[in-house]
Amino acid sequence: MPTGAKLDTTLPMSTFPSMDAAIEFAQDAEDVGYSFISMSEVTGYNAVAVQGALARQTTEIGITNDVISPYGRSPALLGQTAATVQQLSGGRYRMGLGASSPPLAEQWHGREFDRPLRTLREAIEIINMILAGERADYSGEIFDLGGLNPEFDAIEPKPGIDIAALGPKSVEMTGRFADGWVPQLFTPDGLRDRLEDLERGAELGDRSLDDLRVTPTFRCCALEDRERARTLARDQLVFMLAAYGPFYRESVARQGWEEVTSEIHQRWEDGDKEGARDALPDELMDDLVGAGRPEEVRERIRKFTDIDAVDAVRISFSHGQSVEELEQTRDALAPENW
Repeated sequence: MPTGAKLDTTLPMSTFPSMDAAIEFAQDAEDVGYSFISMSEVTGYNAVAVQGALARQTTEIGITNDVISPYGRSPALLGQTAATVQQLSGGRYRMGLGASSPPLAEQWHGREFDRPLRTLREAIEIINMILAGERADYSGEIFDLGGLNPEFDAIEPKPGIDIAALGPKSVEMTGRFADGWVPQLFTPDGLRDRLEDLERGAELGDRSLDDLRVTPTFRCCALEDRERARTLARDQLVFMLAAYGPFYRESVARQGWEEVTSEIHQRWEDGDKEGARDALPDELMDDLVGAGRPEEVRERIRKFTDIDAVDAVRISFSHGQSVEELEQTRDALAPENW
């Protein structure tokens, strides 16, 4: 194991030819020592249904998700979801919550993307009421519930709620109200800076950083074919900075890379995707993702596990990796192989 932190991993559902193959990948991740396995919910499968299957077909690995949004599911349903998966898994579940983005909320779910921080805060409060087995009489600025009464007692142990947040205010809110923080696309120095906001939020909530599970997501491609690994990682990173909504680009810009992110975005918008790829310096790429031979990627991961407040690093992957390449990366970086 790397010093100071555990390793989690992810389940990129869209890559697998069948649900059985995806579940087998998760079972193998459990066998090689990963602490949690997470999955996204974008335009593919319903993540909650997959979590239910994993809860019954694994025995030790924790189960979580990248982002479930209160714009896509109501807070009441999110509370019921957390209670259900926690029971099915025997207490191995953590809920990954986030505001998502305007395109996802408005174009996919038909909801106005309004006041995301307040929406998240109220969602956390409602979810916690339901997990406590309490009648959800709630009158907030966003949500007004007329008394959902759970048909179960308080869920023990209570599943943690982890927030995917990037900006200073959202990270402060996470520290104050949530149980964990799952950042993505931070350099080691950028993460240290944002941890100050998390700590300030924790203090406002009469807590400390020790009360929060800090789990940065780190996209990795660890292959003996170094050029292939770096090509896949570069393509993924450029797409996320140029086209995957504004939030990742703005976050990386705040970390001291505004000129670079602006150039990548502008070249992409102009149709010059190759120019956008060339505009990404190796220095930034190697701080944001792990790409290359396994030993190189392990060194990149250590830069995060060595940060005192980090409890785990979530090993994610690059789009375009084959199932075989996913397995190679998973196993090369597995806790038992350090």
